[in-house]
Amino acid sequence: MNRAELLELIQYGENSGVEFKRDDVHPQRLAGEIAALLNLEGGHILLGIEDDGTVTGLARSADEAEEWVMQVARDHLLPPITPYWEVHVLWSQERVGIISLPANAPDKPYKAKRGSSWVTKVRVGSTTRDASREEEERLYQQAGRLQYGLKPIPGATIDDLDRRRLRDYFTRVLSGDAPEDRDAEQWEVLLRNLDLAVISAGVTAPTVDGMLLFGMRPGRFLPQSGVRAISYSGVEPDYAARADEQLKGAMLPLHGSDGSLIESGLVEQVWDFFRRNAAPVASLDDGRRVDSWEYPEDAVREIVINALVHRDYSIAGTDVSLSMFSDRLEVQSPGRLPNTVTLEGMRSGLRYARNQTLVNVMRDYGYVEARGMGIRNKVIPAMRAHNGSEPELVEGEYHFRVCLRK
Repeated sequence: MNRAELLELIQYGENSGVEFKRDDVHPQRLAGEIAALLNLEGGHILLGIEDDGTVTGLARSADEAEEWVMQVARDHLLPPITPYWEVHVLWSQERVGIISLPANAPDKPYKAKRGSSWVTKVRVGSTTRDASREEEERLYQQAGRLQYGLKPIPGATIDDLDRRRLRDYFTRVLSGDAPEDRDAEQWEVLLRNLDLAVISAGVTAPTVDGMLLFGMRPGRFLPQSGVRAISYSGVEPDYAARADEQLKGAMLPLHGSDGSLIESGLVEQVWDFFRRNAAPVASLDDGRRVDSWEYPEDAVREIVINALVHRDYSIAGTDVSLSMFSDRLEVQSPGRLPNTVTLEGMRSGLRYARNQTLVNVMRDYGYVEARGMGIRNKVIPAMRAHNGSEPELVEGEYHFRVCLRK
């Protein structure tokens, strides 16, 4: 960091990535600030700066301050780290120490020592606080250390899974066999072997992934399992929506033995909403009329499937959303991208799976391609061919959104 960059940080004040501290701050307090920044997007802690931005400088020598910071990062953080440290001298000859912390730190969640215990810290705006249980779970997920989809659903049994869909999956899709309906023990063994159920408190219970894929009524146990689909007449959200539907049900469809569709899954429900609310576009090709959709079918289906398969299901109270405007279509899924995944990596074909069981089963049905590079291989080429545009990929603090221009 150069002097001009430091002055700019001081000028704009504290935010989600910048914290001001005196260098006599308690070690456990400093460790909490370091942990919170690491658990978000990294950032900078400026030592020798008051909360109001007044530069008071380091009370210690530069060498003593560095040794102290490194000791705090070793002894009061779990796991310990070695942060980048530098000192700058400002116009008043006051020295400012800078602790720089990386984005996408690999060992989330980072914990700060509090007495004899360790506490996960999170950053909310310019403040640091203790993480809730749900926030801590999401940090484990981001680091790939916890698969939420493999957790059992309290109060549910395998009778809450749709036996018709399960039988269709094992026989028609996988070309195998399925137990007799009355053979509960064999069903339990089969579902546990595929991570669709686990033993919890002595009972075989569906996993989150099992309920999402095959649940009779997934919304009863997982209210965040659906899709909110809205069509607006203009370019901004408004109360006078043309259509507003809450789509619920199992992620997978039910087919007959001949392959005919009996009941739609979520993907088909979303696609049906899209076709009812998107206007066909007519064009001429060598004098012949050609009808097409406002957006390429492959691109729309791919981003809907990605949203359902890769969203963070530990975030309750919010669904995947499909929003249609007069100039664009947006699909938004709750949760940040998994740890180490970047927007540039997605465009280049980086493969990842937050919910591996969902990916595996949806691939069996042909919804997910084997190579797992749908953004690069489907969405980007489809939009370029359709109207010469690129899909817009946007990561927010608690969501990921893909926008297709009409």
